[in-house]
Amino acid sequence: MGGAGADRRSGRRTWGALGASAATLVLLVALPLAAAHRLPDRLATHWSAGSARPDDSMPLWAATLFPALVWAVVAGGALLAGRRADAWRTPVLLPLGVALVGAQASIVRANVDHEDWRDATSATGWGVAVAVAAVAAAGLGVLLARRRHPDAPPPRGAAPRAELAPGERVAWRSRTSSPWMHVLAAVFGVVAVVAAVVTAAGLTDPLWPLAVPLALVAVTCLACASVEAAVTDDGLRVTFGPLGRPVRRWAPETIEIAYAEHRTPGQVGGWGYRLSGLGTTVMLRAGECLVIRAKGKAFAVSVDDAERGAALLNALGARRAPDTHHP
Repeated sequence: MGGAGADRRSGRRTWGALGASAATLVLLVALPLAAAHRLPDRLATHWSAGSARPDDSMPLWAATLFPALVWAVVAGGALLAGRRADAWRTPVLLPLGVALVGAQASIVRANVDHEDWRDATSATGWGVAVAVAAVAAAGLGVLLARRRHPDAPPPRGAAPRAELAPGERVAWRSRTSSPWMHVLAAVFGVVAVVAAVVTAAGLTDPLWPLAVPLALVAVTCLACASVEAAVTDDGLRVTFGPLGRPVRRWAPETIEIAYAEHRTPGQVGGWGYRLSGLGTTVMLRAGECLVIRAKGKAFAVSVDDAERGAALLNALGARRAPDTHHP
């Protein structure tokens, strides 16, 4: 059952990487082609450090295909490598995609509405901005890769009530995601990126009033699209979104009881982070939920294998109980 879940997650990641790679390739080719009627036959493609004048150029077709070819080779190789590339695919492809698309947009912007490539405007400022964005994307890629490779595997077996040996360490985690929330985040994100890129390329009037709100909506949807519950010796930790932020934590001694319960969106008032007569529920899919009661309040999260997580939390609480009476 765990293997099937891992295969499904791997399949979703592969399709996600394929879609993102295809979208990047389309952007790299479409940007210069969309502005071809406003570009010279040759495009300025290089500026010396500190110079506002270009010193090298490429034919339009070469400037269009060269970055697309670089992306196709690197992204194609990463995808063909399969699971062997899981650890480095995102940290490499994310900053490379940002750098190539940003550079393509800055080149188009510098050349647009000029009859000769020598008259192209300076792209130094945009180059610095693209470099900063690529570095930020590299950091984000590393964080995402770490989230996909947890440090400790979950304990073997499952039982309604866990029996822990003295000194035995606990490591259990379960993750749930909402496909339709990811789709919404992708749609809003793509529209925001396209609006930002065509604005940066000078192909239209500034679309920042459209791009910025859509980007915020995309980030919000992405943050609400997945949740992970983890039980360790320190208690329960619930994280949200692909970066695991924000975070909610409960120490074992603060949890009065933990149990599994079947809940539906209709019972808790809808999808997402809901408040109802049942307490707080993070509802991403109907079905089994891990429920805890702490300080008289209930908190539930819709994750698989909730009964195992609850059994471990109860065992941890029982292990800590003597400490509360004998400081």
